[in-house]
Amino acid sequence: MDEDELIEGLRSGELRLYELEDKADAGTAATARRRFVEEETGADLSAVGDYTFPAEAADANVENMVGAAQVPMGVAGPVTVHGGAAEGEYHLPLATTEGALVASVNRGLSTVDRAGGTDARVTDHGMTRAPVFRVSGIAEASEVVEWVDDNQAALAEAAESTTSHGELLAADPYVVGDNVFVRFVYDTKDAMGMNMATIASEAACEVVERETPAEQVALSGNLCTDKKPAAINAVEGRGRTVTADVEVPRETVRERLNTTPEAIAEANTRKNLTGSAKAASLGFNAQAANVVAAAFLATGQDAAQVVEGANAITTVEAREDALYAAISLASLEVGTVGGGTKLPTQSAGLDVVGHRGGGDPPGNNADALAEVIATGALAGELSLLAALASRHLASAHESLGR
Repeated sequence: MDEDELIEGLRSGELRLYELEDKADAGTAATARRRFVEEETGADLSAVGDYTFPAEAADANVENMVGAAQVPMGVAGPVTVHGGAAEGEYHLPLATTEGALVASVNRGLSTVDRAGGTDARVTDHGMTRAPVFRVSGIAEASEVVEWVDDNQAALAEAAESTTSHGELLAADPYVVGDNVFVRFVYDTKDAMGMNMATIASEAACEVVERETPAEQVALSGNLCTDKKPAAINAVEGRGRTVTADVEVPRETVRERLNTTPEAIAEANTRKNLTGSAKAASLGFNAQAANVVAAAFLATGQDAAQVVEGANAITTVEAREDALYAAISLASLEVGTVGGGTKLPTQSAGLDVVGHRGGGDPPGNNADALAEVIATGALAGELSLLAALASRHLASAHESLGR
């Protein structure tokens, strides 16, 4: 069917929006759907329809496609990273609509690079999925917990039968009344791995149901925890747990950030630590989500997982001749294969970083990406804290016309 025939089918109700790809190629379906939505809503979707990749390339990423939402992308850097996986000079692509963000991160990266770059390390990793089971009471719950603890190998065998890359690291049971949650933790290598963890956990759950009195109620019981603020992710981690730190000479702080180590340290303590504690915040940082969100959009990560990416603590210390600063992100969920990383723009973003596709050894590329993003987040913290300490925040936005 051509565009006009598809649109007429939508008007008459003979076709539904999701059925167009059954009648035409993906590009024709997207155009017809876009024209129909324009007619129905009065919106001008010409800019939405001006995209460069073939519609078929997004088949695995979106349904009812009408075009693409285009977000301006900038680049910050270069900056030197001395990481466990990332080593060398890096540029960080950032897609955002927030004016002054890239400039702020760029200032921070320049300061960090002048100081010799960051040390960055992924200190833990593991994508989680936590199904919830029903039992009759605590006696059965205890039986399930004991079985899970004693049969980790059997659970791993079942889970790993569904994937050629994933590895079950742990299955941790939790009991709440007549509920038993099992938090499965996976090494998903270079994939962010949420789908991998879900499919593998389903296979493991079948074993739990077969061997114990437990009955699965939901494949996700929210103890994972995915895309929601959660203390368990702050404590146990999810995805990559990564820290980047730097020691900036006092003179560099003065020249590049227009303030002193003591002023930045005080701003961090009163704002990021005391203020966050008073607010009962899970994130003790100034703007980690800003950098995480922009980097996620630029490199094809799941944007909703910025929730976990904001789960970070910034620490700052004024030393005799320097400023020590670090950011620790407890649950940064990133990948360099799968999902949105395959889209052309996002794939190019990963090429800017220099870590696209599977790493050697597996997992190395995703570790490197996490270390580079953590470095960018640290730069953003330094720049914003300095702007606050020197009372330049409002004037900086004003001078950039934001």
